[in-house]
Amino acid sequence: MADIDLSNRDPQELNSHVKVEFEDVLGEPESARSIDCVWINSYKCFTFGKNCMYKFLSTVCGICIALGWGCEFGYLAFCHVWCCTPGMKCYSLNLGILQKCWGACLNCYLVPLCEACSVCFSKAPFMNK
Repeated sequence: MADIDLSNRDPQELNSHVKVEFEDVLGEPESARSIDCVWINSYKCFTFGKNCMYKFLSTVCGICIALGWGCEFGYLAFCHVWCCTPGMKCYSLNLGILQKCWGACLNCYLVPLCEACSVCFSKAPFMNK
């Protein structure tokens, strides 16, 4: 098992959009200010509530949800290895045969027709002006 980095738990920054701080949610303009102790305690309550709720929910639900997502991604990997990739290979092989047949038909019928038309139009008197 790979070592788990306990200090940087989002090295790919998958959830950078969830970094919500007090200043991102609440702000008082110069014209409307509460007293300092209200603002300071509001900050502490916001931070405490956010942290407690996250820790509580991750403790109660995190392991089960992680197991569910692990099963989901395991299922996806299984489907891709055993179904999607072989299916796409089969599809590509069949399209290759169709491409060869279509190309042969175009070369046999359409190319000579286009060449004949180009010769006819190149000799037309209205085209030489």
